[in-house]
Amino acid sequence: MKYSYVARQPILDRDRKMLGYELLFRDGPKNTFPEIEPERATSILLSEQFFGLDYNTIGNKIGFVNFPYQSLINQIPTLFPKKKIVVEILEDCAPTEELLDAVKQLNVKGYKMALDDFVPSPEWIPFLPFIHLIKFDIRIVPIHKAVKFINRLKDTKIEFLAEKVETYEEFHQAREAGFHYFQGYFFSKPEILQQKAIDPSFLTVVQLCKAISKSEVDYDEVERIISVDVSLSYKLLRYVNSSSAISSKISSFHQALAYLGEERLKKFVSLVAIANVQENKPEFLYVLSILRAKFCELLLSKVQKSADKSQGFLTGMFSLLDSILDQPLDIIVESIPVDNVIKQALLHHKGILGDILSLYIAYEHADWDTVSKLSDKLGTSSEDLLDCYEQSTIWAEELCNN
Repeated sequence: MKYSYVARQPILDRDRKMLGYELLFRDGPKNTFPEIEPERATSILLSEQFFGLDYNTIGNKIGFVNFPYQSLINQIPTLFPKKKIVVEILEDCAPTEELLDAVKQLNVKGYKMALDDFVPSPEWIPFLPFIHLIKFDIRIVPIHKAVKFINRLKDTKIEFLAEKVETYEEFHQAREAGFHYFQGYFFSKPEILQQKAIDPSFLTVVQLCKAISKSEVDYDEVERIISVDVSLSYKLLRYVNSSSAISSKISSFHQALAYLGEERLKKFVSLVAIANVQENKPEFLYVLSILRAKFCELLLSKVQKSADKSQGFLTGMFSLLDSILDQPLDIIVESIPVDNVIKQALLHHKGILGDILSLYIAYEHADWDTVSKLSDKLGTSSEDLLDCYEQSTIWAEELCNN
């Protein structure tokens, strides 16, 4: 049985009444933060705690969630109900114009924003009109220094939270200084929670990535894929039904997809895909898989306009399954329902699909003699190859960064 883990630490008000919890990603029962990219940690935490079994982690309270830079730029917080979370801007986020624009968009949409482990500096001044909460780690910015900043902003809507409060004396001093909320070992150490984790299969996620990559999303195809995967089905319906914007519960995938719309559907699939990358496999294998998929799809449509370009996509996507799943490719290919022309391309590099795959692999390895020979055979130009490669690289990066 697989489990997901999250640590939660209470956040209390001036009367020591519970406001909510800060949610902290954990990859096991030990209460320590693992060595993992912040983007991936946030994706897993959100996927499991908000798309998973229930909101038992926070109940009717508010979840305070750390969001790294790129997830804010990609508006990932908008996947989640605005009344259930406070969006914490991680302290290592650079105060760029790009980030400011993202914060403004989230503010307009009604999300509450917090600056985590804040250290005052002029670069953050433009952000303050859109911030609801500032968190001071009183081990880094002592109470007597934080109070000066609090007093300067006392006529604004911004509230303040003291982190790392470890004694009653510190709690009393912070309250007298004007802090509104408090968090630290004086109240409670982070509590580790374990729950059953539900993960969609990699191949299902691959199919969904393909379905949402089309210029016009095929909602019937998306519905078909989701409806046969109990994990994705459950997470999708929980996600949609958690929205405060709907007046009645959604009971069918068709309703759910219609409600989501294309942009939010793509974000949902991308987040779940990132969260389900196998931890023992290098992430570049997944990026390379979808890059190959898009390249093969684009080149196939150029060299054979009447072809089913999805065959190109599947050929590229499945070309690394042996490395990803640690099984011989011939065994994998026989176990998945793909056309014989795709199987021949994957196993023996035969046919036009096999030539396109071989060409891309040669392109990867800078084997220009082979690239030239296969280009001539396919009747394509170096400009076509460069165009396909650039488009597929951009598409893969956007999909992986969402």
